[in-house]
Amino acid sequence: MNKAIIIGNLTREPEKRGTPSGISLCTFTVAVSRRFANQQGERLADFIPVVTWRGLADNCANYLHKGSKVAVLGEIRTRSYDAQDGSKRYVTEIQADEVQFLDRPPQSQNQNQGGAPQDYVSDPLPDFSSMDDEELPF
Repeated sequence: MNKAIIIGNLTREPEKRGTPSGISLCTFTVAVSRRFANQQGERLADFIPVVTWRGLADNCANYLHKGSKVAVLGEIRTRSYDAQDGSKRYVTEIQADEVQFLDRPPQSQNQNQGGAPQDYVSDPLPDFSSMDDEELPF
């Protein structure tokens, strides 16, 4: 089983690209604080690269920014490539299946106290009529 769950903050702006076949790809790095402090009393962080694909990549590129708090669920993947100097490089990253945006969206002027947009209609639909529970067929 290969599952990874991390919660942390983006260290830089997400980078969106596309494959030659047109599939969206978005990468970003998440800083995850370690559970315990070191001998100097400092809490260190690990910087974990994350890769998202397709619609999830589009959403991450559009709505995440440096400093955004996220929860990432995915698989740990390793890959290698040949660098320009001829050396072989290895990369370990999380290929995300899910990314939860944990920051609250900024309050805009289009939202009321309850958080719903002002153009939200809470009135019933015009052709909708209420029904007594005893009229229900189940």
